[in-house]
Amino acid sequence: MNDFVSRVLAVVESIPPGRVMTYGGVAAALGSRAARAVGQTMAYYGSDVPWWRVVRASGHPAVDHESRALEHFRAEGTPLRWSANGVFRVDLAAARYDGEQ
Repeated sequence: MNDFVSRVLAVVESIPPGRVMTYGGVAAALGSRAARAVGQTMAYYGSDVPWWRVVRASGHPAVDHESRALEHFRAEGTPLRWSANGVFRVDLAAARYDGEQ
């Protein structure tokens, strides 16, 4: 595992329950703009860290992991927003974590 991967995983592990970071936020925490590389890292190496705490910039969880993420969000009390058609996303205004709090 390279240094970037281990640093991404360390940031993800530091996100408290009920809070989230975007892929870009994780990259920024590393002094990088490589949000896509964070996504790739999570896809390949993220299964052993709280992967559901990393969301897209829209607040939506990773594609094809919505139902599993929802279980975790509910268990942790993560603030969510629901649309009229039943689609959810994380309320980023309430749940965003920047590593400083």
